[in-house]
Amino acid sequence: MTRPSKEFIHEGKYAAEVPVELIDDDTAWSPYLSPADVSKLDSVRLALRRGDLAEAAKYGRVFELTPVAAK
Repeated sequence: MTRPSKEFIHEGKYAAEVPVELIDDDTAWSPYLSPADVSKLDSVRLALRRGDLAEAAKYGRVFELTPVAAK
């Protein structure tokens, strides 16, 4: 059985929200990601690290993080 979920990847000043499918079964490793979803997350992480936002956006929503000054 699978269920939709989202993983958040953070690299430097960028973050991405990537949709994935969690696999639920009767094993001790449940829930887990498929090899294809793991590869997708790795691709997003590398794209964000390079600053290639167009490539990262192919897999999910991309955000630019800005620091907030505390008062």
